[in-house]
Amino acid sequence: MTNPFEKMLADKDVVLADGATGTTFFGMGLQSGDAPELWNVDYPERVARHYQAFVDAGSDLILTNSFGGTRYRLKLHRAEARVAELNIAAASILRQVAAACERDIIVAGSIGPSGEILAPLGDLQPEDAIAAFAEQALALEQGGADVLWIETMSSQEEVEYAVAGARKTSLPIVFTMSFDTNGRTMMGVGASDMMALHQRLDVHACGTNCGIGASEVVAAILNFQANIADGGGDPILIAKANCGIPEFIDGEIHYNGTPEIMARYATMARDAGARIVGGCCGTSPEHVAAMRQALDHTAPAPAPSIEDVERELGDVSAGAQAQASGEHQVKTRGSSRRRRRR
Repeated sequence: MTNPFEKMLADKDVVLADGATGTTFFGMGLQSGDAPELWNVDYPERVARHYQAFVDAGSDLILTNSFGGTRYRLKLHRAEARVAELNIAAASILRQVAAACERDIIVAGSIGPSGEILAPLGDLQPEDAIAAFAEQALALEQGGADVLWIETMSSQEEVEYAVAGARKTSLPIVFTMSFDTNGRTMMGVGASDMMALHQRLDVHACGTNCGIGASEVVAAILNFQANIADGGGDPILIAKANCGIPEFIDGEIHYNGTPEIMARYATMARDAGARIVGGCCGTSPEHVAAMRQALDHTAPAPAPSIEDVERELGDVSAGAQAQASGEHQVKTRGSSRRRRRR
């Protein structure tokens, strides 16, 4: 039987993901330093309301409230023994919300970094990391996830361990890495490294989330396209950008991206080659609703240039620009949207 995530990718040219989780929960009363995963049991109605808001905004795919759901992250809140309980609840609540919707909604089991330093620089051994990611992945599968969504990674090694753990399930797997200034992750991973990693791991999709802002995310998609190795296939790419740049106003963090900017970002990310488009930090249901309208009512266009991205969305770092130059050229494979029905 075809997995719902795979079926949606076959049926849709572009899948619209959700927006921010933490930003929404802070508006509901979550305090800085609290574990949002505990809300899956303590305040399930708030978690369901968060999921429903993105269903109503038009999202096709929604991430579970389980980003910090490994034993290592939960240990900070003395909840390391509750991995199964909290992750099952995260997926189960979203599964119930999706079941009540008249259209298909993909339940994406969010798996974030462990928060630990990997050996040999730190104490986390590969086998322990794999076991921790497997524990979380199996719980998300039990709760009803359709796909495992490994996100906001910065090192290739941690992606590899998370994927190895996720392979203990029967679910499709995707991963995203966070690209910062100069088009690289905090651990120095560039676009060519990313495409080589995707080819080596052979997962369903890969891409970028969080990072600096919308302009850098679209540039990253262009760079992924430019650095697909010969024989690397036609990977499904993910773009999930922050809603502009964070600003500290009256003691609180606010993101300066408007619905109009996020709508333009969504169409540019699609035209650059992303098949799954969404928002990350600061992206509200209002922003996602604008993205839905833009994707539905703006005709696809050729892939934008870096100059187009800067003109529409803001500056792109020199390092990110350089990765799309030189011997590599943006590969459109006949269409910047890679329309297909599989």
